[in-house]
Amino acid sequence: MRLEEWVQRALQRWPDVPALFGWLGLDRRGRWRIRGEVISRPQIIDTINRNYAADPHGRWYFQNGPQRGYVTLERAPLILHVEHDVLVTHTQQRVANPSQLLLDEEGCVFLTTEHGPGALVDTDLDWVLARLRVEGKPVDDGQLAQALALSSGQPTALRLSLGATTATVTRCDRAHVAARLSFVRDPQPRADETVATRVTD
Repeated sequence: MRLEEWVQRALQRWPDVPALFGWLGLDRRGRWRIRGEVISRPQIIDTINRNYAADPHGRWYFQNGPQRGYVTLERAPLILHVEHDVLVTHTQQRVANPSQLLLDEEGCVFLTTEHGPGALVDTDLDWVLARLRVEGKPVDDGQLAQALALSSGQPTALRLSLGATTATVTRCDRAHVAARLSFVRDPQPRADETVATRVTD
């Protein structure tokens, strides 16, 4: 994701502002939280959405001008839901090319998308189940149960069919999802990083 121009200018002017950890979070419903409180102002939400990205270590952050605020993730970096029969991220990006689906031990769905790793909201699970196939045919309850019974890390016979895109389906325990999809749920500072104690004005 490309950061907004005003953010890029701020980074050039103040390149060494310490990062924040533990202030900003993303819950399982795709709501931004600051110190546990849900952010409700649309202008703030839109700004965060437009300047949300990942660093090379799989830690996701909001770039607030020159200051980076790392995000604690309840489930995944992106929360996916269905709008008008289209899969979209909580940052309002359309998902067209998922490459793999992970099915955890509770039947929850995680996807690798062109925008990053995402978790599907539970209320839209039926939408995805209706698009699962085995050898081109709709999946039945028995085939789904067989997939869920597999050990973590095993590929299933299921495929996710979205238009012209087909994605593989793998059983993966939730404890292993973050490592498999290369993201960090609870970012921590590295040894060479300076940590801020407050938001920069």
